[in-house]
Amino acid sequence: MTHEIRTPERARLARFLHLLVAVLALGGFAIELVVAITGGPGLAPTHAERMVRLFSFFTIQSNLLIGGVSLALAMDPRRDGPVFRVLRLDALLCIAVTGIVYNTMLRGLVELTGAGVVSNSMLHVLAPLFAVVVWLWVGPRPRVTAQTVWWSVVYPIVWLVYTFVRGAATGWYPYPFLDVNALGYAGAITNSAIVAVVFLVLAWGVQWADGRLPDTGRPAPRV
Repeated sequence: MTHEIRTPERARLARFLHLLVAVLALGGFAIELVVAITGGPGLAPTHAERMVRLFSFFTIQSNLLIGGVSLALAMDPRRDGPVFRVLRLDALLCIAVTGIVYNTMLRGLVELTGAGVVSNSMLHVLAPLFAVVVWLWVGPRPRVTAQTVWWSVVYPIVWLVYTFVRGAATGWYPYPFLDVNALGYAGAITNSAIVAVVFLVLAWGVQWADGRLPDTGRPAPRV
């Protein structure tokens, strides 16, 4: 069975769905950014530190990544290339991990009101859910190789290194399960390893499914 993305109807559907994911992810981020800009330093010592912390959250980075990739696919549902394949896989995996970790480990830890309720739902529930559903529905597929999977691991490793190095320097960690101050390095690294296993299982699961789900259309021929 083949779903041909080249047909105008399928292309329009794919563009709409990718755009929907982009709106959810980037819209949620925009709300958080406005709140951070207008709300002063908040719990941070300075306003500048609050902004740095905002962009240090894996949630924010994963939503920016899925939002940017989804915008690119909304413009061209058959977009392809070695780097884009890694970005697309990273975006899908990271937003899925964001949804899983938040809804299993972090939900309810912070009381939210007003705009925070809206952005939280967009960033942690709607964007992850729709990103996965849209990939299952319109792809693009096939795109994931073993090489793509291994390259996709680079970004979360870099993020973890950054988080621990910055945390050692400032004493601030974005998530309780990574807080060395409370858990020690052994506890924080153990939790990181658990999340890493989840990431790899999802990555290989996506590769397996990528070769078995319906082909959504090959890349456009180069002319």
